[in-house]
Amino acid sequence: MITEARQAAHRLPDIAPTDRLFRISPAGADRYAVGVHWALGDAGAALEAGRHLRPEQFPTPERTSRMHTDLARAWWQYGKPEQTTRELLAALRVSPAEIRDRPSIRTIVSSLASRHPHTPGVRGLTLALTR
Repeated sequence: MITEARQAAHRLPDIAPTDRLFRISPAGADRYAVGVHWALGDAGAALEAGRHLRPEQFPTPERTSRMHTDLARAWWQYGKPEQTTRELLAALRVSPAEIRDRPSIRTIVSSLASRHPHTPGVRGLTLALTR
């Protein structure tokens, strides 16, 4: 079903008109597909679904940050701490609350700190949780 939804969304304009009741865009459908595949345990499919996502495709800092955290979850599931950290740092820059206030993201940061403390950026993420 997510494949069909993505195909349908890719026939829509890249930027959803503001007067539309449901502001669905191709990028939004792709971001949702990242989350679906991650939740199903298929990190590879999640990362493939998100490979063309860019921050400028999202209208709000919260949605941009959510793109980064969804990709971070997929990278973490895939076993890539450097890429996970990169996405979480990007989310932190856009909307710090998305990192500090989401228990599942805090858990990933804690796991990064304990298992991969020397990965560049992990220390900064850990400090951001204490602010």
